[in-house]
Amino acid sequence: MFFPRRSDATARAGSPCRRSCARFRHCPALSRHFPTALHDAGTPDALCIGGEEAETHSSGHVSMLLILALMLGGCCLLLLPAAFRLWAVLRVAAALLMGGFCAVGVLALLAPEPAPLALPLGPPWAAALVGLDAVSAWFLAPLGALGCFSALLLRPATRTELMAFPALLLGLVLSAVAMDGYTLVLGLLVAAVAAWAALPERRAARLMLGFALTGGLCLMAGFALMSAGAGSLGFAALRASPPEGWVAGAVLVLALLGAASLGGLAPLHGWMAGALSAAPAQVAPLLGGALPALALLAALRVVLELTGPAQPSWWGVAPLMLGGFAVLIGGFRALVEDGLRGVLAGAVTAGLGLFALGLGLALLFRGSDMDVPAALALSGALLAGVHLMLGGGLLALALSVVQMQAGPVAGARLDALGGLSHNMPLAAGAALVAGLSVAALPPFAGFAALWLLLQGLLAAWRTQQALYQFAALGTLTMLGLGMGLLAMAMVRLWGMVFLGRPRSPRVAGAEDAPGPARAALLFPSLALLGLGGLPSLAMALMQGAVEQLMGGPAPASILGLAAGDAGARYLVLPILAVMAGLMALLWWVARRRAARGATAGPAEAPLWQGGFQAPPPHMPFGDPQSQVSAEGFAAPVLAVLGGPLGGYQSRVVAAPPGSLATARHESRWRDPFLKGLGRLTSLRHQASLLAERGRLPSPRAALRVGFAAVVVLLVILALVERP
Repeated sequence: MFFPRRSDATARAGSPCRRSCARFRHCPALSRHFPTALHDAGTPDALCIGGEEAETHSSGHVSMLLILALMLGGCCLLLLPAAFRLWAVLRVAAALLMGGFCAVGVLALLAPEPAPLALPLGPPWAAALVGLDAVSAWFLAPLGALGCFSALLLRPATRTELMAFPALLLGLVLSAVAMDGYTLVLGLLVAAVAAWAALPERRAARLMLGFALTGGLCLMAGFALMSAGAGSLGFAALRASPPEGWVAGAVLVLALLGAASLGGLAPLHGWMAGALSAAPAQVAPLLGGALPALALLAALRVVLELTGPAQPSWWGVAPLMLGGFAVLIGGFRALVEDGLRGVLAGAVTAGLGLFALGLGLALLFRGSDMDVPAALALSGALLAGVHLMLGGGLLALALSVVQMQAGPVAGARLDALGGLSHNMPLAAGAALVAGLSVAALPPFAGFAALWLLLQGLLAAWRTQQALYQFAALGTLTMLGLGMGLLAMAMVRLWGMVFLGRPRSPRVAGAEDAPGPARAALLFPSLALLGLGGLPSLAMALMQGAVEQLMGGPAPASILGLAAGDAGARYLVLPILAVMAGLMALLWWVARRRAARGATAGPAEAPLWQGGFQAPPPHMPFGDPQSQVSAEGFAAPVLAVLGGPLGGYQSRVVAAPPGSLATARHESRWRDPFLKGLGRLTSLRHQASLLAERGRLPSPRAALRVGFAAVVVLLVILALVERP
């Protein structure tokens, strides 16, 4: 428990705190939302208004919670300029408000406040609880920054798209600061419905909404099972009465299924590519960075915090294997997709897999009483979640700027772009920083999270269980292959979009990001570089969240990361110093060699054309067929892994005898998971056709089957409950 104990003076029936609570209980207008709901949720009496224990909380903490409540109301007020299509006012107001959320999150990281605050709204049985504990603050700070930068990309749009943006921000913030199950699920569903309203492509929107509603129902069912024993949906009450037996197992399955469906964790990632491809520029970073991370945060809270520390080790096997599989599928999808947002979807799936992998390792080690590896794995999961927001969000911001400036038609496919590093240096630099960090190359931020998770996987042999050791070995294999494919995908993305020659006049005339978009690319790039260069600072800010979830701090080092007292160390600052020295030496040698070979007169040479000759006068942009294509770059990987992972098929169609036509190469690739979903849809369609034709069982027969199933379930329950 993280709440202060009640003193003897507060526990007495005649204390001022008890009397104030009694007055509020008899007030019909206030008893629904304030102290009664707080006591029902397990909140201490120190929160009661007018009580002596209220003075134990600092005024700064109370002011922070009140400011949080007012800022949540400000998100609702953003609907007014959106309704009147005042997009410039909405952009400035949303950016300032989300910047305020970022500042509140940073302050709460320095001094977290575990006591929740009851909002004057909620379900009929209780109030909606929000708070700023260490876990909420850890995710609220990057969420506020990402929301601020996304708001700077806001442009004139329809009234529906403008009104969906404040609702999306409100839902994401609510899910980040929720202190009860109702508010958490409500925030995620509000964000999903707002994203559905903002997508102009209705087929992709319906698919995303279907997955989101399925995930929300699973999470609600899990919280309902836990609240049956706790008597409340508040996190404090759920933490005090964790589930046991088959209820705990059902909660684990529902939480993982709900988070995977809402966030796009493989194999339930089929909606991600279509939704990101159709999302507007201001929605894509939130849909690709914030919503997946917060959906998995819900599973993190449920299975690691609210179900108690007494759960078995095998709980970690499922999220561990799912995480490794998601990294592999995400890296493969990022390499074979031919669209900008398709590559982004693969990178998001891989980042979400790292988050799930760390969660599985933390569960496995905690059940085996290995505190240091558990804290190390949890630190890697939390750092991967924040990196998913910042790294995936920055990549989405950069690609959105490219698509806006290069045109929607040219920006849809990688084969239509090229040479943008000359005209858009800021977007190219931001995409390079995001791509290197997403690929987890040192010394960028993604490598810090990957290093922590690798240390946890290498420590799995100490569990002395063959099942866990083989699970870690399989996950390590999938992780290595997936991260290698992801690095290749980032090389392909940056090379085809920003290097080479422009493939169309629209791309050749593209300009760099406009004024507000420049800030949206520059500041997250600096933040990502700082996070990669100072991971020890991130670990220091993370200690409160690790202690809250795990009960103990994680190993830390001043110069970098440490895997225990006698374990490996990742010293970032010395590595940066060595790399800077090598780069300076290389520059000096190149300058000296160039000075020796320089002629007395000015030397002229053609610009580098990426290995191609200068284009002829009648074809100023060159022949697009002479440059490498997106599919050609990924052809070797598709030939090996395309069949088992993606259902890839290719063939060479030769010309008929006597024809002078050239042979054609035909290829087809379809996501097997979407194919399975299509089969389910076809079964539903066939069932509806049979019902219309009267070939299904009669209603009386259906009632008989249902009654028999209920009787069988009652008999099973009676046998289970009998001693």
